[in-house]
Amino acid sequence: MSTQPSISFFHSPHTRSSSTFILLEELGVPYELRVLNMKAGEQRQPAFLAVNPLGKVPAILDGDTVVTEQVAIFIHLADRFPQAGLAPSLADPLRGAYLRWMVFYAACYEPALVDRFMQREPASHMNTPYGSFDAMIGVIEAQLRQGRYLLGDTMSAADILWASALGWGIAFGGVPPLPVFVEYVERLGARPAAKRVEERDKALVAAHEAALAAA
Repeated sequence: MSTQPSISFFHSPHTRSSSTFILLEELGVPYELRVLNMKAGEQRQPAFLAVNPLGKVPAILDGDTVVTEQVAIFIHLADRFPQAGLAPSLADPLRGAYLRWMVFYAACYEPALVDRFMQREPASHMNTPYGSFDAMIGVIEAQLRQGRYLLGDTMSAADILWASALGWGIAFGGVPPLPVFVEYVERLGARPAAKRVEERDKALVAAHEAALAAA
């Protein structure tokens, strides 16, 4: 049996791909880490554009299959390695809620947060995917008040995604530091996988800065 990892993971530190890095560590499966120095423009080189023509991370190769887009990667990996227990099965009553929170992140949270960061007025209620920023935040706040995780007492890949997203949102001032958010971010961030990625990212940032300084 081959011991070579089937997953190749394209990553740049302190980007959206950091949450995928945490997910892979939580899954406990072998993978090949392919680091891009985005400050040096490596994401715009032909080799990576052949993987993702938009030049974005995260991206993965699962064998010969390319998967891009953060939520798609999360769903793919958590289903691909069910032994980790990070995704409800298709027969699990929690599957629908799990998919809801995964897609809510991409369809509502991200557009709302970008509009807020860019100081753009949202479109009318009928023409925006998230209604209003406050309504969107209120939905997540209400859900997290019901249990330790988005699915109640069951941790899933959705929590890895959301803890990272809310953490970045709070750090950059886009998301209000509500106690329920802060506690959630701190609890997920204290897990060994998150700590390992935090240290790896710090080292990668330092290495990238040193490479640029030496260039």
